[in-house]
Order: sequence, then structure tokens, then C-alpha cells
Amino acid sequence: MKKRTTSAIDFIPKIDPAVVEDLRARARATRWPDAHEDAGWSLGVELDYLRELVEYWADGFDFEAHRARLAALPGRRVEIDGIGIHFMHARAEAGSGSAAPIPLLLAHGWPDSSWRYRKAVPLLTRPAAQMGADAQVFDVVVPDMPGFGFSDRLIGKAPDVRAVAGMWAELMTALGYERFAVAGGDFGAHVVRYLALDFPDRVIGVHRMDGDLPTGDPATLTQEERDWIRDSQNWQAREGAYSAMHVTKPQTIAVGLMDSPAGLAAWVVEKLQSWSDCGGDLESVYTRDEILDLLTEYWVTGTIGSSIRSYRAMVEIPAEQLPRRVEVPSGFTMFPRDFKNAPRAWLERMTNLVHYSEPERGGHFVPFEEPDLYVQELRNFFGAGWL
Repeated sequence: MKKRTTSAIDFIPKIDPAVVEDLRARARATRWPDAHEDAGWSLGVELDYLRELVEYWADGFDFEAHRARLAALPGRRVEIDGIGIHFMHARAEAGSGSAAPIPLLLAHGWPDSSWRYRKAVPLLTRPAAQMGADAQVFDVVVPDMPGFGFSDRLIGKAPDVRAVAGMWAELMTALGYERFAVAGGDFGAHVVRYLALDFPDRVIGVHRMDGDLPTGDPATLTQEERDWIRDSQNWQAREGAYSAMHVTKPQTIAVGLMDSPAGLAAWVVEKLQSWSDCGGDLESVYTRDEILDLLTEYWVTGTIGSSIRSYRAMVEIPAEQLPRRVEVPSGFTMFPRDFKNAPRAWLERMTNLVHYSEPERGGHFVPFEEPDLYVQELRNFFGAGWL
């Protein structure tokens, strides 16, 4: 059934000054736990770093400059089936490149939002200097998932990634794009997979940074694929407590994250540090203001609770959907500091693989960490000769 969609309107996010003052007061009143001597990041967030970050958030971060950065984004808003969706929509610069622009939808994951792609968007809309005037350019659409960013905070059940894919197909229709390309990482990789599976006649190509774990009999897999399953299980045992909490008891953790700026910062910043290619130094990749842009947007929208409830919706996808093969031309980039990187053998088994790359650097948030590298990967995929 066709989804009900309103006309898109220009949108500049607003931040209530009273909410900012409340945030500052709560940050200043943080009750800090004891720090384990020399623990660093080994027990979770490094407390000395977090304390400095929260103090800066309260008394150094320029909220007016943040508002100006938001106002400069190509922000728009639409309603799809009664859910307000915020998205960026940036068209290719006039006269850019010799080829027609490709409409490109970018899908994000957790713990981020369209924030993940803010640095990449302007690079995609104009040719790369190193590739010449004929470099492929794109009309770029980057929506915030329902319950994330400046899309509506969800009170009830979050839509699963397949349902979100249907919403994004409707969004592209509303913007006048009958055929389009898609790319994503984290949750976004699953969203664009379902776009390719459920709308194969509309999706030109799909680029992903993640591969789904195999299901079924391990005896049918190669040794490399079985090793990947084992390594993924080991990673889940070491690092996956957050995801188990999100799936099983999201409301419990949401209470603390909604009430405490320091708690929210700890929950998100530890993931930025663990999953980025930063060599242990978070601010070698992100500035403090960039980190606090993301945290401030989670705080003022109150979306941390609805964002983590998306995990429950994701695991409720019917099992018969998991082994479906993607026939749309597919490209994968496996960045070395990302996690659960899929072997090529599995990607060839489950997709129409036309492009595969393993750069020497890059992490889970590479569109923000190294936007030039990410944009180069997308251009390499779309310039691989299959289009």
C-alpha cells in the first residue's frame, strides 16, 4: 500500500535556549564515579577525558555557533505515514561533471544520525579535484531515521529497517527520483539492503560498509566464512553488551541517558572512540565541537531512547528475510578499523558483487572521520564499469 507523504518543506532545526540552560546546569551537577587507576579506556569511557568534555559542554561549547551550523545545512522535512522526517537534500552543483548527476540516498546507523554524512555531502555534489572535471557527481539525500536526529521522536514501537527502506523509497518518489543509488553503514547498511531487495527496479546500485552474518548450516560455508562467524561472536562477547541492553531492556538504560548529559556522553563517546580509526586518540579524528554537535542534538531532541529501541525492531525481522540474495549491482568497502568485516566469499555468495575494496585506513564512522576517503570509495564503485 502506498505510503501517505506530504510535500517537503525547508526546515531549520530549532533549539530552545531553556533546554540549553537546563543541559548546562545538569552537566555542572554531574556526580562522577570513582576512577580506576590507570584504567584508561579499558573499562569503558575514560573518566578524565569525559569530565573535561562535559565541563567544556557546560561552559565552553558555543551553542550559537552550533545553531548556525545547523542553519547552514540543506535541511528539509516531510511526513511519511504520519512520522515527521528530517533530511538533507543537496543537488549537484550546476555545471559539475560531464555525466548526469546520480541521485544518491545515504543511510546512517547508531549512535549517529545524518550527522555521519555532513562532511561528505558537499564533496559528493561537486567533482573531486584529483579526478578531474568529469568525475561523477550526485544529488544527495540523507534522512534521519525515525526516532533519530531531527526526525520525530518515537513514543511507540520503532519501524524495523525493512519498513524504513519502504519509507525512504517513498521519500525518493516524493523528491522526483524514480531511480537512484543507495549507500549506508551500520543500520543504514541493512536499510539499503532492503531497498535493493524490495525495490530492485528502482535501485541503480548499492554500496555498503557492513555484511550480514550468515544463517543456516556452517558446514556449507568456507573456512574463511566460519572464521568470520567465530571472530564476530568473540567481538560480541567483548564489546556487545550495549547492543544486548538495547535489544532486551532499552527502557532501563534510556532513563539514565535522558536524565544525565554525562551519562549520554559516556554512552556515545565510548563508541566513537572504540569504533573509529583514531589510534586511541579520539580528538585526532573529531574536534570537541564535532562530538558535542552530535551529543547536543541527541539531548535537545530527546531521541536517545527511541534510537536505541530500533535495536529491538531490527531483531524482529522475520527469519525468512535474512537469506535473500541482492541482485542489484553491489559494492562493499571493508574499512580496517570497522568491526565484523565480511569476507569477500560471503559477499559474492549473497550479492551481485561488482566492486570490493579494503582501504588501509578508516573506521565505522568513516564518512565523518575521513570524508574524502569515503567519497573516493563511492566514486570508485560507481566508476567501476558496471554502470
